[in-house]
Formats: sequence, structure tokens, C-alpha cells
Amino acid sequence: MLTAILSGFSLSLVVPWIYRVGRGSTGWIIALLPLTLLIYFLQFLPIIGSGQVLTFSYPWIPSLDISLSFRLDGLSLLFALLICGIGALVLVYAGGYMGADAQLGRLYAFLLLFMAAMVGLVTSDNLISLFVFWELTTISSYLLIGYKHNYEQARKAALQGLLVTGAGGLALLAGMVLLAIAGGTTEISALLAQGSLAAHPLYLPILVLILIGAFTKSAQVPFHFWLPGAMEAPTPISAYLHSATMVKAGVYLLARLNPVLGSTEVWQITLTSVGSATMLLGGFLAIQQTDLKRILAYTTVSALGALVSLIGIGTTDALKAAVVFLIGHALYKGALFMVAGSIDQATGSRDISQLGGLRHSMPITMAAGGLAAFSMAGLPPLFGFIAKEALYKAKLEEPILISAAVLGNVFVVAAAGLVFVRVFLGKEGNPPQRAYEAPLSMWLGPLILAVIGLLVALFSVQIGNWIVGPATSAVIGETKTVELLLWAGIEGAAGQALALSVVTIALGVGLYLGRSVLSRFSAMRAPLAALGPTRLYQVALDGMLNLARLQTRIIQNGSLQRYLLMSIGSAVLLVSFALLRSTPLRIPTNWIDIRFYEALVAVMMLAAIAVIVSTRSRLTAVVAIGAVGYGIALVFLFYGGADLAMTQFAIESLTVILFVLVIYRLPTFNRLSGMASRIRDAIVALSVGTLMTTLTLAVVSQNSESRLSEYFAENSWPLASGRNVVNVILVDFRALDTLGEITVLALAAVGIYALIRLRLDKEQS
Repeated sequence: MLTAILSGFSLSLVVPWIYRVGRGSTGWIIALLPLTLLIYFLQFLPIIGSGQVLTFSYPWIPSLDISLSFRLDGLSLLFALLICGIGALVLVYAGGYMGADAQLGRLYAFLLLFMAAMVGLVTSDNLISLFVFWELTTISSYLLIGYKHNYEQARKAALQGLLVTGAGGLALLAGMVLLAIAGGTTEISALLAQGSLAAHPLYLPILVLILIGAFTKSAQVPFHFWLPGAMEAPTPISAYLHSATMVKAGVYLLARLNPVLGSTEVWQITLTSVGSATMLLGGFLAIQQTDLKRILAYTTVSALGALVSLIGIGTTDALKAAVVFLIGHALYKGALFMVAGSIDQATGSRDISQLGGLRHSMPITMAAGGLAAFSMAGLPPLFGFIAKEALYKAKLEEPILISAAVLGNVFVVAAAGLVFVRVFLGKEGNPPQRAYEAPLSMWLGPLILAVIGLLVALFSVQIGNWIVGPATSAVIGETKTVELLLWAGIEGAAGQALALSVVTIALGVGLYLGRSVLSRFSAMRAPLAALGPTRLYQVALDGMLNLARLQTRIIQNGSLQRYLLMSIGSAVLLVSFALLRSTPLRIPTNWIDIRFYEALVAVMMLAAIAVIVSTRSRLTAVVAIGAVGYGIALVFLFYGGADLAMTQFAIESLTVILFVLVIYRLPTFNRLSGMASRIRDAIVALSVGTLMTTLTLAVVSQNSESRLSEYFAENSWPLASGRNVVNVILVDFRALDTLGEITVLALAAVGIYALIRLRLDKEQS
């Protein structure tokens, strides 16, 4: 399994070089990889169909209970088949669609990277590895949407998708961490075995965070706006990412975690309401578009809403309908996006107001588009009809949900008329160029997907047993027998669903024929656009950038003094807050037991400090600094640290000598700061001193034993043959630390020497 996933990443690294050799044949060549993976996953159909679940695990970070674990059940197998199968067709299609593009090798690399990430995502059995693959799909999607980086709109759309889904990814990460804490494991299989976590105190925050991640990824209201914007990407990317795979990652996550988080009131209400709203809004906006890809994009939003609402209902019929609808949508929407790209290439336009009568010049493309569009409209004997019937049956008991479903599908039927009837069967249009039939590489993919949509409907019983049943059982969390029929009769629920289908088709045709009124709806909603999520996103983005500029002016203003003040001030405030919340300090009882010579040294150090901050003579200040250092050395000596005292005496002597040798080159000492600045600096200095004193008291007030001191004293001679414990610690026990310090000092010395030589050379010249 790991090899299968890594193969996509490996090929993505070398495919640009393959393109240099293969050129026009590269798409056909590299499509062999997803085709091979498709065959690899197909071999598991009998095993998974029998109710078994396969797991594969490879150690990754055992200390954190993180492994590269993979789970193959009905749900993950279904997604893997769709990803690999459609991926192979898209790679071939991309070669024909973008054959003249000089950067096509880069596009192939991004597509393979995305494909591998998606396969890893849907087969992951560990929350952390799933999140890693989740973010890889976000990054690769960003690269694909912004493929035409020379165009501003493409860059904006890529950034928009990255920010929306990336923000959702952060929420998802937090939710997964909480889920791992609540379940006691990061393994998805173990979480599924435990069952529902609805009674856990962390359930609600887990649910909210994971829903944010899933809703942003799958373009649910109010995050739906990024998906139509992503249509700035070339059509092969749209066909793959935003119809069949990437946008369904959120749906997959909800389906996968349904046994753990589902079946609660908050789950059902949230998913059904958000899903229904998304379905209606997507369909409503779709029929107001004139660009083929945007029509398809908004119908994708509508379909994603339908899937989310079905998962929210949570019954066996609803989850079966979700699986069936997912398959049908992937087949017809992938085909329709490719058809739209072929039309764009052949006519130079995607605007339906300029298109019409293409049945004569593009008969093969019309056949593929017709089958796919009829499936999207839910007409028999195509798989879209079965999906629509299953959706209606699942919602028959809920008047509000079934009404929303019917209205949403009415919009979709009208949209199907716009993308097929208007373009192929309508009157002759006036495109920028004369249309021609697409080459084999461009009509093969959509035709295969459209024909599969017909075949799986005709063999729906077998598809139900092999694919739909195992996938539904995986979503439910227990084995269920699923019956899938193209014709279920006219009695009971089947008859009611069929009647609703007839009503849907009739209303959809009527809406298509009355499409001239759609422009009025567009005009009516225009004032509301300023309050829509797209506008709110732009306001939020502009606000974030303005805040960043303000912070930069305040914080990153180039003043080293201000940097130090902010760093020190933040440290003082944070540490002081922590100290105030800790155990009250205990002042040592013998703090007044001070010898005369100790008091004398303290007075001497305080006097030297006063001289340092008040003198206008550098030489006097240097001498006073040395006096402070000597005072510290005396303190070491008083308390038995003779070796430390000798080291301190040597350092202070050398420091004073070096300062004296250097200061004569410095300009005259001037006081440049004002009184207010000096008072501020004094306050900061006193705050730091007070904090360090408090920290010292906090440390000495704790009854803690130091085992290090005993260890060093006992092992200084046996292990390092040294009687000076401090020297042994520096040279042996902390050798690497000391080596690093020496290296830093050596580099500083080299830099200082270079600066001095540079100045001397300038003076001599």
C-alpha cells in the first residue's frame, strides 16, 4: 500500500524530464501509473465486498503514537477507484487540451502530486497522517489553481482557495488533536471500534472544529465562494480537483467519522441545514451563470450540499443515497467539465450566449455531453436517475428536506439544459472561431465516464453488491445489505420518489424554457453581493493586511532599542503573571544574617552601578563595570567558589583592559537620550532586576534536591581525571556546548578583525 501511494509522489518528481522526451505522448505514458493503481485497487473488490477490512501499518513516530497506517474498506476503496480512474483520464485529456503549453510537464507533476495526496488521504488510518495528506491536497490544489500564474485572477483564486481551506485545515488539526485525546488514540480503526464519542465532554468542540475543516474543503455555505473562483484553473484541473476528488475530501471526512461523531441532534441539525442551504444556493446561482465552467462549478456546490445533508440524516437509506450520489456525480461532472474544455478549445468561448448548434461539428463530444447532462438531470436509464431516486427516498419522511431536495434538483435540471441543450441543440451561435471535433485524447475521457454512467445503471445490482454496499457499511459502522435497482416499481416509497422525479423534470424544463427571467434575479440579488461571503472574505483579507502593515510599522521599525524594550517588557509581564499565579514566595529566615564584609561588597557594587549610570566619562564607566565584576568574584569567593572567583577575576581584568584599549578610538561621549527615555529605561531595568530577584527567591524557597551537583562531584575525577569540577563540566560534560561558544567567539573575533583591517586600509589609502 505504501508503495502504491509513494509511486505517485515519485513520478511527480521526474515527470518534467519525461515530458522533455515524450512530449505529446507524455499524458498517455504517465496515465499508466493511475491505471495500474486502479487495477491494483480493483483486485481488492472481492475481499472488501465480503465484509473484510484491510489495514497496513508502517512505523513513523512511535513515541507519539503516529504511524503511516492505511485502511482499505468499502469507503476508502470507492474513493481510491474514483481518484485513480478519473486521474488516468484527466492526464490523457490534459495532454490534448494543453499540448502547446511549454509548462505542461509542471502541470503533470502537480496533478500527480495531488493524486497521490488524495489516495493517501482516503486510505489513511491515522489522524495525523490523514491531516498531512489533507494539507498536501491543499498545497497541490493551490499550485494547480494558480497554474496560470501570469494572470492576476488565477493568483487571486489560488490564494483564496488556499486561505479558506488552509484556515479550515488549522481548525481540523485542533479537532483531530482533541479527538485523539478523547478517544485515547490517533488510529482511526481504534476510534471506529470504540463507537460514538457523543457523551464525551470534548464532543462539542471536536465536532465544531472538524465541521469547519470539512465545510471549508467541500465548499459549504458560507465557504462556498472559493470553488467557483477556482475555475480560473485550466479545465483538466477543474475536472479533476473540483468535481470528482478534492472537494469531496470534506465529504469523505464526514462519512469516515460518522460512526464516531454522528447520530447526535447537533450533528443532524447542522449537517442537514448547512447541506440543504448549500444545495439550494448552489443550484440557484448555477442557472444565473453564462460561463459553462461556472455553471458546472455551482452545480458542484449544490451536489456537495446534497451529500452533506444526506450524511447528516444518518439513516441507512440516506447513507446509501450519499454513496450512490457521490459515484453518479463524479462520473457525470468529470465528463461535463471535459466537454466544457473541448468546447472552449474548439470555439474559443465558454459563454453559452455565444454557443449553439454544435451537434453538427462536435458529434462525439455531444454524445458524451448528452449522456452526462442527462445523468446530471436524473433521467433514466442513467446512474444519475438512481442517485436522485435514492436521495428522494432518504428524505421522504422530512417535509422540509424533501422540499429543498426537489427545488435544488429543479435548478440542476435547468442547468443541465443550459450546458447541453442550449449549446448542442440550440440555434447556431456566434463563437469567436469555427468549431471542430476534439481530438481523441480530449473526447475519450468524457465519453468513457459518460458510458460508465450508463453501464453502472444497467448493472446496478452488481454495483450495489460490490461497491455501494461495502461503502455504505463503512459509513454506518456496521455491515448492511444494500439493494440498488434501476427500476424499483411504482409502489410505496419508490412510487413517491418516482412521482417527485417527474415533478422535478417538469419544473426543471419549465425553468429552462423561462430562463429569460433569470436576468431579473441576477439584477435583484446584485445589491446583496456587497453583503455576501465573497465581499466579507475580501474585507477580512484587506483588514488582515492592514493590521499586518500597522504591526510592522510599530514592531518592525528598525529600532534595536525598541526591539529590546518589547522583548524584555514581554518577558517581564509573562513571567510576572506566572509567578503571581504560583505558590507564594517564602523569604529565607536568615536573610538578615549578613556579615560586615558582605555588606561592604554590596555597597561597593551599588556605588559602582550608580557611577556607571551617571558618569560622562567612558574610562570611569569601564572601571566601574570592572568593580562590579570584582564584587561578584568576591561573592563567589565568600561562598566557597574559589575556582569561579578566579575565572571571574581573569575575565573582568581582560575585559577592562580590552575596553581601555578600544575606547580611545570612540568619539566623544554625548548624552543623546532625553529625560523621559532615561526614566523609561530605568523603570525597565528596575523591573528586570526585581523579576530576577523574585525568581531567585522562588528557586531558593523550593525544597529541591540537586542530583547533578553530586553526580559531577563524584564523577569529575573517575570519568574525566579532573579535580576542578567547573573545568570538567565545561570541557568534558558540556563539551559540545563549550565548543559552540568557542566557535561563536571565534567567528565574532574574525568579524571584528576584518572590520578593523577594513578601516585601517581606508585610512592608509
